[in-house]
Amino acid sequence: MLLENKNAIIYGAGGSIGGSVARAFAREGAKVFVTGRNPAPLDKVVDGIVSSGGKAVAATVDAMNQNEVRDHVDKVVREAGHVDISFNAIGIEDKQGIVLVEMSLDDFIRPVNLAMQTQFITATAAARVMMKQRSGAILSLTATPGGLGYAMVGGFGPACAAMESFSRDLASEVGAYGIRAVNIRSAGSPDSRPFKEAMANDPDRAGSFLNKIIEDTMLKELPMMDDIANVAVFLASDMAAKITGVTIDATVGTTTALNYKVTDIAFVQN
Repeated sequence: MLLENKNAIIYGAGGSIGGSVARAFAREGAKVFVTGRNPAPLDKVVDGIVSSGGKAVAATVDAMNQNEVRDHVDKVVREAGHVDISFNAIGIEDKQGIVLVEMSLDDFIRPVNLAMQTQFITATAAARVMMKQRSGAILSLTATPGGLGYAMVGGFGPACAAMESFSRDLASEVGAYGIRAVNIRSAGSPDSRPFKEAMANDPDRAGSFLNKIIEDTMLKELPMMDDIANVAVFLASDMAAKITGVTIDATVGTTTALNYKVTDIAFVQN
């Protein structure tokens, strides 16, 4: 098991991506401390992990509250002895589908402020205890707009770019203590809750958007939640012991080149 004997704290574990990562960490042997503001989805994640033979504990923690986060990290250290992995997947209340010149300042700046506040709070809380251990991995998650210009994403694109920059800067400061900070950039998972809700509410519009971003990828498919979770498992493991200060791109090539002009038909030989 890649994460055997490791303790992982996951913020936003009641969400689709956070829950998937929690289950993947547990399958690889980690004890996962799942947190969020709503206990019901956390209990569901814990029940699923425990019933499958894994180890998980739930706690109601507001990842925007510095005191709550620090108190919880300290509690994990007292009970488990060490914190090896910290992963933040909370939502940042972004509003999209509006051009910037028509967006309000509040709607634009909200996701930037929320992203920076929660990433700073959770990452530095983990880093403090990891510095004493001289080991640990701090992971974060962004999306395609963090790597290229993307229209009508409001403050989400700048928030992603800021998170990626913060992860790099953090890695440069804590690396001397044996701590790694790595960001994962996803293209969006069609089996995640936001995509499912969009398809249920407006299938025509959501389907059209989904097809567009699929066409932008090199492989003509998007990463599923399990794909992102698998990347997180690898980066949290000792197999990635020399990877830090970077964003690992899981956008299926989208931020390297928009590939909507190329199809397999173009390669058919007469």
